[in-house]
Amino acid sequence: MSITPNFLVLWGDGINCENETAKAVELAGGKAQKVHINELTANPTMLENFQAMVIPGGFSFGDHLGSGQVLSLKLERFVKKELQAFVKKFPVLGICNGFQALIRLGLLPDANFQKTCSLIKNEQGHFENKWVTLERNAQSPCVWTQYLPNEFVLPARHGEGRFICQSEEVLMGLHNNNQVVLRYKENFNGAVDRIAGVCDPSGLVFALMPHPEAAVYDWHLPFEGTAYGLEFFKSAVKYLKGQHS
Repeated sequence: MSITPNFLVLWGDGINCENETAKAVELAGGKAQKVHINELTANPTMLENFQAMVIPGGFSFGDHLGSGQVLSLKLERFVKKELQAFVKKFPVLGICNGFQALIRLGLLPDANFQKTCSLIKNEQGHFENKWVTLERNAQSPCVWTQYLPNEFVLPARHGEGRFICQSEEVLMGLHNNNQVVLRYKENFNGAVDRIAGVCDPSGLVFALMPHPEAAVYDWHLPFEGTAYGLEFFKSAVKYLKGQHS
């Protein structure tokens, strides 16, 4: 009998997509527990009660010092050791602000990635909110995207979501290791190589700028089509159940 994996869905301090994210986890067959960041920082060992973690999008701390900056500093100060141990065993997803936090925490690929890659202001210089077509790398080890089609749409809404990398060597390594998981079909924000989402070498830790939790039902789409956002969460649930079957 397989277990029902328990997902920690972080919330508080400006994160504003936790309800949709928790709902998506439950629709995918997991159990979602929304945990306020103050609760987690006060008791980091509570991570031991979970088999997956999601850092949703929003405007953490109002983005006053840059998207995800204060959120990552708070997690780094109080929960870094526990997070470093967690990501070695369990799936972690960072969406939008969560992407930015995972980079700054050094929980995506490695130290060289943290030093040379970043998310900066969109090429347009302002907030963008639109539906984008994404291309999936079928060779990626990412456990969050195994059951997605090779092309699908998600909403993207951010002011600082343009992925850049100052090291050609690091960028080439991401491509060679299939850690570039998702790419924009049309580069709407100026990201290098149209990159929309990356994972760590194990495929457990994944971060993307568009919002899968906002495209769970077909009626979420503003046009006729199929919503595939739920497949991200189903993929993680299937992976976790497979580990305990």
